[in-house]
Amino acid sequence: MISESVGVNQNGNLTVGGADCVELAKTYGTPLYVFDENLIRKTCREFKSSIDNFYGGNGLVLYASKAFSCKEMYRIVGSEGLGCDVVSGGELYTALAAGFDPENIFFHGNNKTPDELEYALKSGVGRIVADNMTELEIVESLAKSLSVKANVILRIKPGIDAHTHAYISTGQIDSKFGFALENGEAFEATKKALDCDNIELCGFHCHIASQVSETKPFQEAAEVMLQFMADVRDKFGVTVKELDLGGGFGVKYIESDGQIPFSEYMEKTAVTVKAKAEELEFPVPKIFIEPGRSIVAPAGLTLYTVGNVKTIKDVRTYVAIDGGMGDNPRYALYQADYTVEIANKASEPKTFIATVAGKCCESGDLIQENAPMQTPEVGDIMAVLNTGAYCYSMASNYNRIRRAAVVMVKDGQPRVIVKRESYEDIIKNDI
Repeated sequence: MISESVGVNQNGNLTVGGADCVELAKTYGTPLYVFDENLIRKTCREFKSSIDNFYGGNGLVLYASKAFSCKEMYRIVGSEGLGCDVVSGGELYTALAAGFDPENIFFHGNNKTPDELEYALKSGVGRIVADNMTELEIVESLAKSLSVKANVILRIKPGIDAHTHAYISTGQIDSKFGFALENGEAFEATKKALDCDNIELCGFHCHIASQVSETKPFQEAAEVMLQFMADVRDKFGVTVKELDLGGGFGVKYIESDGQIPFSEYMEKTAVTVKAKAEELEFPVPKIFIEPGRSIVAPAGLTLYTVGNVKTIKDVRTYVAIDGGMGDNPRYALYQADYTVEIANKASEPKTFIATVAGKCCESGDLIQENAPMQTPEVGDIMAVLNTGAYCYSMASNYNRIRRAAVVMVKDGQPRVIVKRESYEDIIKNDI
């Protein structure tokens, strides 16, 4: 199996975190998101220990909330000693409602509203990651009116090609995020921040892409950012002490995907950071990283019930499920790969090839095309593996379909952490 959270029990059924997927579907209904808490905690500890080992504890792991955000997730990562990053007032509100320490929250986003920024400042978030000149002006004005000093780091585009899908590349000059190095924007933003009376420039941030499956782009980004920090010192006489290297560590969705151990990313990048700092006679900065997908994707799967199997002679076979792009839009967005299992036949060979079709009224509502699976029948339980990231987060009520429940499994014992929506929930804001 592609994730250590899944297995096959004596009944031939797929398991997740030791819980029988068929029984989970029977108890909680489908579609159903299921997470393995033990694997989430194990991965959190791996990232935290890498900071401790390779940077002498001079850093902090920030869970990237956008991958999967709910109160219980914030409780888990907080209890493991991680901070988090948020990109909206809603994510910030959820984290605070879960009791998350605001000092360990970084507020991201390329177009934070004045209301969101005011909320962040009043809440005492640890850092605001400033994306553009307008935002710096708003932060300065709000901080002055609130008589506070805003701790800010600037998002810089390091110009690194991360060799990933265009929709999830974020470090190139034409990205919508941050200040570019190539055209001088980064220096202009740095000067502006330093000139502001109510902004404390704490450091710099970069994020090159998501689903990066090699270490070299991270090492190149670290070198570029250290060089920029040294140039800022030489140009403005200020030594900035924090460097946020972002996230984007690749995970395995299908057997042919490559995946590098997370510790290898961290170790090689740490060696690069220390070597470049020594070369530039620059103090090794406090390091932040922002794993999201890599913490939750392998720990989650989605369960569905097969509604029908439709074979179009000499064309293809569709297996229709009771979910689709409303609970997982990633295939519709960028043809994301997934591994499919028939949970009640998990011990059988995968000799059947079919396209998994959702129930939305859209031809593009597919979860996977030409996917190997065990022979499906009406009423079977289908599992789509490694859906822990960007599925619940991107879920919608398209066609007024209710959003699925979320179950967390620990030591084989399941509990609901997000209730399934009711029809009343769908219309509660209608007038």
